[in-house]
Amino acid sequence: MFETLKKAPVDKIFALLGEFRADPRPEKMDLGIGVYKDASNNTPVMRAVTKVEQQMLDEQTTKTYVGVTGNRGYCDAVVDLIFGDSIDLDRVASVQAPGGTGSLWVIIQLLNRARPGGKVWISDPSWPNHWPMMELAGLNPQSYPYFDPETRQVRFEEMMAHLDQLGPDDIVLLHGCCHNPTGANLTPEQWDVVADSLKRTGAFPLIDLAYLGFGDGLETDAYGVRKIAQTCPEAMVGFSASKNFGLYRERAGVAIAIGKDKDQAAIVLSQMGNVIRASFSQSPDHGAEIVRRILTDKALRAEWEKELGEMRDHMLRNRQKLAASMRKQSNSDEFDFIAEHRGMFSLLGLSKEQVEKLKEEHGIYIIDDSRVNIAGVPEDNTDALAEALIGVTR
Repeated sequence: MFETLKKAPVDKIFALLGEFRADPRPEKMDLGIGVYKDASNNTPVMRAVTKVEQQMLDEQTTKTYVGVTGNRGYCDAVVDLIFGDSIDLDRVASVQAPGGTGSLWVIIQLLNRARPGGKVWISDPSWPNHWPMMELAGLNPQSYPYFDPETRQVRFEEMMAHLDQLGPDDIVLLHGCCHNPTGANLTPEQWDVVADSLKRTGAFPLIDLAYLGFGDGLETDAYGVRKIAQTCPEAMVGFSASKNFGLYRERAGVAIAIGKDKDQAAIVLSQMGNVIRASFSQSPDHGAEIVRRILTDKALRAEWEKELGEMRDHMLRNRQKLAASMRKQSNSDEFDFIAEHRGMFSLLGLSKEQVEKLKEEHGIYIIDDSRVNIAGVPEDNTDALAEALIGVTR
């Protein structure tokens, strides 16, 4: 049986983490793997999460199944968080899934049922897992222009020239906010143009919403997904609570469909449930119940939003300080884009050889496409990081 197999390619992000852990240098920096880190280089358990977990320990009386579509209170609370009163919720169907990746998996399995082998247009570049997931589901991934490595800005005119040529059989994958890996995001005015184009062409929007609240705040970050839902008759959204609730290992996600009407939403809900039953049967409830309790309790929600704001401010300070240090070290404005971008990542524009040199000579670990985790930047030592970065590029 197994003689027909070859060794699968190693995931470069987790391979890099292994190298980092094996590096004995005390001054080493992990700016690779995409987890939030505070000023002490720790990925904390959020305060509201700790309180809720104690509640659950005291109050839970069973670990029985919650149902194929998951924790309904959790799904409803997340839908409310994302959309508020911006759309008619009768159009919305939602199911719990294991993390943002699990929510995307449910969605793309359903899309392949609706459009077998259909084209999915993915931004260039995008999260590395988007492409292989589409292929594994039987869909046909293609790329559309998005990021200009010279200007470090969105290639919006080229992007729209491409999207305007699509049709009803095409699926367009959009990052709801905090684009991974570039950090270069659409403005509200640009979201308006994208939404109008999708409505006009009939192309189907799929939104990956993994970083809600990590950019400019919950309401601002939700602008794009709300605009799409208001403008287009149909859409799907994959939500992750890994980053904004710090629940990486708990795998709390939601797969959301917006249909033309209540009847269509019910059909899609039944199909998503069918996908879940045939794949992982049930989602883990611990993280979902944590999120449900936080979002439906006024005091806990306020405490969570306050800490989320602190996390966002920490990343913004890191951006500003690193950009200032890079300006000082390079004597140019070449890296000012770091302060302008939003979210946990930016692409620095280094070559693979320069990234390798950064690791070998300085113990600084970033992904080979030069994506840097802004949350991992040492806030009190950006000059040293900037000196090493400039050193490998000169």
